[in-house]
Amino acid sequence: MLGAARLLLVGLGGLIFLGGLVALAAGREGSLITGLTLLVVGGVLIVVPLFERMRYRANAVDRSNPVVGPGGGEPLGAIDARFEPTDEVFVDPTSERRMRVLIDPRSGERRYRAED
Repeated sequence: MLGAARLLLVGLGGLIFLGGLVALAAGREGSLITGLTLLVVGGVLIVVPLFERMRYRANAVDRSNPVVGPGGGEPLGAIDARFEPTDEVFVDPTSERRMRVLIDPRSGERRYRAED
């Protein structure tokens, strides 16, 4: 489920996108550039909030809509015991947090957890 801010952005994007379609349908002079601009801006406002959530989290965790963990990773305590820490560590460019990669040795599935 989308949070209120994301839902607001998607709704606003939908209205702007619809305005772009109306401007293109009007066919008046100058409406082509205006319509295309509105379509692009509206499309970005629709797509970005939907994909922004997908950083460093498992799909199952993301669908259950828990609190986001530090650095955009898994919430604390949400990672199964089957995941083992690896030597792979990186700094998330957005949050500037150190992220540890954990892996399920049987399936190769990866999870990410912020380190303090």
